[in-house]
Amino acid sequence: MSKRAHKKSVPTFQTPIIETHCHLDYLAQDTMGDELQAITDAGVERIVTIAVSADNLATVLSLCDQHENIWGTQGIHPHEASSWSPSVAQSVATGAAHPKVVAIGEIGLDYYYEHASPQAQTQAFEAQLALAAERDLPVVIHTREADADTRAVLENHAPYLRKKGVIHSFTSSQALADYCLSEGFYLGFNGICTFKNADNVRAVIDATPIDSLVLETDSPYLTPVPYRGRVNSPRFLPLIAEQIAEIKNMPVEALLKAARRNSMALFFANP
Repeated sequence: MSKRAHKKSVPTFQTPIIETHCHLDYLAQDTMGDELQAITDAGVERIVTIAVSADNLATVLSLCDQHENIWGTQGIHPHEASSWSPSVAQSVATGAAHPKVVAIGEIGLDYYYEHASPQAQTQAFEAQLALAAERDLPVVIHTREADADTRAVLENHAPYLRKKGVIHSFTSSQALADYCLSEGFYLGFNGICTFKNADNVRAVIDATPIDSLVLETDSPYLTPVPYRGRVNSPRFLPLIAEQIAEIKNMPVEALLKAARRNSMALFFANP
C-alpha cells in the first residue's frame, strides 16, 4: 500500500469556510482552475489572497477581478520593507481603493530573518498602519520574534484603527496574544497547530475566546499534518478546523460557525 493511502482524507462540513490568509499567486497558475474547484469542493466559500511586495500588488488585484469568490489585500511584508518608498506607498494606497480589497497587509515586523533592518521594517509598518486608519480598513499583521516592538508600534496606532485587524499565523507569546485581544484584534491560526512541536500555539488557541479567532492556511506554506511535504492549499482548511475544535473541546461545526462569523466581521459585512 502506498504511503499516500495511509493519509487521512480531508473531511467536508456543512458550514462554509472562509480562508482569511493565503497566497494564491504562489500556486501553479496553469492548474489554478482545478485548484479553485478543489478548494470549493472542500467547502471554502471565500478566499482572501494576500499582497506582500511591490511585485504582487497588481497580481492580487487581478485575481480579485478574475474570480467572484476571491478578495485581496494591499501591503508590503516586513521582509520587503527595504523597498518602501513614496512610489510604493502610492501603489499600496491606490490599490487599497479597489472594491475587493478588504485590508492593508501583510505588514509588520520579523526579526527572525534579516531581510530588512528593524528601522526599515518599523517605518513601513507605521506608514501602512496610518494608511489603514485613513482608509478605515483592518490590517493583516505578521510578527515573528518581535513581540516587544510589535506591541510598542500597536500601542501608538491601534487607537486609530476602528476595524483593528488580525495577527496572522500567530506563534508569539501569550502576553502578546492577551494584549492584541484586549485591543480588539483577531488571531489567525493555521496548520502550525497540527505540528508536533507547536504546544505553545495550541496553548494560545486554548486561551483564545472563540469569538476572537479566524482560520487560515498561509498556503502554499505550513501544510498541516498529515500532508506535510506537500504544497499547502485552502482545501486543507477542514483539517485545521478539526484540530482547533479538538483543542477547544467543541464540535467542529460550532467552531466553523464562529470562525465564519468572525471572518465576516473582520473583512466583510456582518452575516
